[in-house]
Formats: sequence, C-alpha cells, structure tokens
Amino acid sequence: MKFFHLSDLHIGLKLINRDLREDQEYILNQITEIAKREQPDAVLVAGDIYDKAVPSAEAVEVFDHFISGLTQAVPEASIMLISGNHDSGPRVNCFRSVLSRQNVYMIGLPPASPEEYIEKVILSDKYGRVNFYLLPFVRPSMVRQITGTDENGNALSYNQALRRLISREELNLSERNVLVSHQFYFPSGQNADDVERMDSEICTVGNIDRVDAEILKPFDYCALGHIHKPMQAGGEYCRYCGTPLACSVSEAGQQKGVVMVELDEKGRRNVSVIPLHPLRQVRIIRGNLEEVLKQGCTDYATVVLTDRSDLDVSDMQDRLRSEFPNLLEIRRESVRKNDYTENILPQEDLDPFELCRSFLKLSDEENDSGETELLRDVINTVLEVNRY
Repeated sequence: MKFFHLSDLHIGLKLINRDLREDQEYILNQITEIAKREQPDAVLVAGDIYDKAVPSAEAVEVFDHFISGLTQAVPEASIMLISGNHDSGPRVNCFRSVLSRQNVYMIGLPPASPEEYIEKVILSDKYGRVNFYLLPFVRPSMVRQITGTDENGNALSYNQALRRLISREELNLSERNVLVSHQFYFPSGQNADDVERMDSEICTVGNIDRVDAEILKPFDYCALGHIHKPMQAGGEYCRYCGTPLACSVSEAGQQKGVVMVELDEKGRRNVSVIPLHPLRQVRIIRGNLEEVLKQGCTDYATVVLTDRSDLDVSDMQDRLRSEFPNLLEIRRESVRKNDYTENILPQEDLDPFELCRSFLKLSDEENDSGETELLRDVINTVLEVNRY
C-alpha cells in the first residue's frame, strides 16, 4: 500500500501581504504531477486545507482545481482530507457522504456523541486491510459528551481528551492502522517549549494544546499536520510532513516535500520524501546595501541591512525594490551604542499570559486556583479570534 502524506496547504495565505496564489497553484500542480508518476493508492491531507476559516472564492477555486487534477491523475486512489485548526469544520464536513461515494473523504468534525467514532476508511492490498482513521482537529469542548470530565468535574486537557478519544477505538493490531490527525503531538519526556515553531503557526499560551505522542504507538503510521517544519513526533513513522510551501520568513531555506509511505506486510514500512521545488524561494539576505544589491533576485526576499552609516531611505528603498521585485521587507540591524546615565533594569520578554498575570498581580496562591486556567483560556480564545 502506497500513499502520500501532505498537510497544511494553507490555500489563500498571504506572505507579508504578498498574494501567493500563483505559487500555491504551481506547487499543487507539481504534487499532482508527482502523484501521476508514482500512482499512490491514497493521498492524505492532514488538515489546514485553507488559511482562513471562511476562505475566499479564489482560494476555493484553487482547492477545487487541485482536487480535480488529483482525481484525474490517480483515478483509482482514495483522497482523504481532515480539517485543521485554520479550517471551518462544518464547511469541510459539507457533502461528506456524497463525496465519499467518489472516493473523496473530507472529514471536518470529530465524533461528538457516544454513538459516534473516528471516521475509518478501509483499503486492501495483497497483504490484507489497511485501516485509515481520520481525526480532524479536536478541542476538548468538541468531544466532552464522549470523553467526560476529570474526577473533579473540570474540563479535560487536550492530552486527556485525545487519549480518551483514541482509546475508544478498537484497533485490530494484527492489521495495519494509519492515523491522520491535526494536533500538537510531542515526544514523551520532552519540553513542549523546546519544539521549534514557525511564525506562521498559531501557538497557544503555555502550550496547553500539547498531546503526548505516546498515544500514537499502536498505529503503523501517523500522518500528522499542524507543525509547519518537517519533523518526527516520537519516531520515524509518526511525523509531520510540514507545509508544501514556505508560509513565513522563518521557513526560509527549508526543503519542502511530499512524504511517500509504503506499507508492506505488518511491521514492514518504508518512508521517503520526494522534494518539492517552489516557483520562488523565501530568502533572508544579509549585508550592507551594496553587498545586498549584488544578490538581486526574483525570490521572496527579506533584506537585513548591516550598514553602520545612515542611508537615504527613499533611495535605498527604490534601489532595493528594483533589484528585488518580490521584496517582502527591509530590516536594519541596530549598530548604535547608547550611553545611558542611569541603571535601567532590562525589560522582560513576557508572553501574553505572563504579561496579563503580571498586570493583574496574581499571586502564586491564585495561580494554583482556577483563575490561572481561566486566564489561559481567555487569552487563547482572543488569539484565535484575532487570527481569523
């Protein structure tokens, strides 16, 4: 059984106000051509189909063209997609039963009642069945009727909710099982703060959405979405494929690709990455003005100027835009040394939660109460609303 693992398409994304439609169409067409060449049995998209919960008409058009091209390139393949935290679950879920009859499975919502279970798609090859479990992005509140509360009647954490939700599934461990999920999984024993996150990702305060990757062990492969940098989450067969196209300057220089997975008989797996080549790279170019101008290109460029002397701002911008038609931004490295006559305490770099806690003067005793979690929840809600 051969399948592709993709995620975080973020169709409709703008890169520092640059419209990426042409770049996204280019990379999605490239994926379609690779699929035509490799003829996978399935194509998995692990969430964040769109960049906005309410995508533009242009974004929907790009997605429609991509799915139409895929179904023509690999007519016998099953195409499976789940919603991510950027998507609108109900919108992705629309026409779910109709599309499934066309071998296109778009799952926007997780199970919400005790009678419901994670959507399962079964494919077969000469070694038997492969069970694909399609789990869209989950917030604990979405599955409360199934997972319940803790012993004190409080809402469960993301980790607890996902653990209970997945444990309900009666996996046949003699068969091959694949999970498609869009969450923040990280290896046991590691600090979630140590996981490198990209600027284009939504990060919750205190990483309250973290989930222990240990719960993924029963699966033969976990096709994960949410983290934009390609990385493993507890093993070679539990991985984030990353975005197919750089979504922020922090992803400059990353090699993007399609993860191709081949499952033979139970226990035998092979994972490889097919490189993707964008229409334009995202680059960070550093140096003084004259050095930078010699590196002119049509890529998306962030220029970091290191000149020690003052520059004519209008002339500098005109010259840079002439050499870099897709210039994203101009940054200046501070080289001036300020002589302060007073001792000034350094300003702490506080995240929104710590900043609010400091402003409200919450004591350690109050931190141990429910006020801390309430504050975290409020801040995370505001961050998500502002994102959309």
